[in-house]
Amino acid sequence: MQSISLREVDGVHVTTLMDNSSDVLLPDEGGLVRRWGLNGTAGPLPVIPDGMAVDGHSVDFLRAEHGFSALVEPTVDGRTRRVLFDAGITPDGLIGNLDRLGIAPDTFEAVVFSHGHFDHVMGIDGIARRLGRTNMPVLVHPDFWTKRRLVGPDAAFELPTPSRQAMEGVGFVIIEDRQPSFMLDGQLLITGEVDRTTDFELGMPAAHQKWQDGGWHPDQAVHDDQAVVLHVRDKGLVVLTGCGHSGIVNIVRHAKRITGVDQVYAVLGGFHLREGDIIPKTVTALAAENPAVVVPAHCTSWKAQQALAAGLPGVFRPNAVGSCFQL
Repeated sequence: MQSISLREVDGVHVTTLMDNSSDVLLPDEGGLVRRWGLNGTAGPLPVIPDGMAVDGHSVDFLRAEHGFSALVEPTVDGRTRRVLFDAGITPDGLIGNLDRLGIAPDTFEAVVFSHGHFDHVMGIDGIARRLGRTNMPVLVHPDFWTKRRLVGPDAAFELPTPSRQAMEGVGFVIIEDRQPSFMLDGQLLITGEVDRTTDFELGMPAAHQKWQDGGWHPDQAVHDDQAVVLHVRDKGLVVLTGCGHSGIVNIVRHAKRITGVDQVYAVLGGFHLREGDIIPKTVTALAAENPAVVVPAHCTSWKAQQALAAGLPGVFRPNAVGSCFQL
């Protein structure tokens, strides 16, 4: 594939709006990470009424849920722009955290979805209710709308499926593409469908199925899985994933290949590492890319977190809702 030109940015802030963990005691880390909470400087804890407290009030907390969402804010020539990447799982989770963080959703230029799984999508309902009718662009892979289920030994769980009709009904402008595409005057790259080149990143188990041609079929690949990429001047690529179903190593290598940029600065988001041989192989392959920052989030198991922390010392950074990575 011929490389495409990604415009350099002066810097980018990536703020975790939703993730599986919330930790009010995490401290800031130099100029790299600002945290939201008692030991961080990203913002104060809001005071809320509480009838069980002596003085009648308590403090509010950012919510965590099994899902992911991030705010991407690149800066070029003193101008900062905002894109929402994924939206979490519950209708009120994302919009509630935006309120706690003092971020207005009408400042977003667009929404990018990593894939169609409900734990990355359904929080858009709260955004839509807040904004009312909007012409905001929503960028997705064409397979984003696929109906899916997980089959267990005793029953099948059908995943809530995003509705194109509902999104368009409130005014969102749907833009579909399988190929790499640009946003923000070439500052932000959406990878589109990711090449699967490693022999150890095999995707979802066979129990993950999709509805196609009138029947259920294995959907291990999750072809709609995509990432966003930025190029920070003199630092290298910043790669942000939602779940990483394509394989985090595949995604990083794909980003390098399509941009022609070899230097990897930061890798953040869901790595979808649970257990097995894929964990040490992923740690080894990521270490070989020599990133300065690695932030495994949603769908990265405790075992994988520990392995990444041990295998990439000084590079690994824990994530929590409200963390702002200043790259």
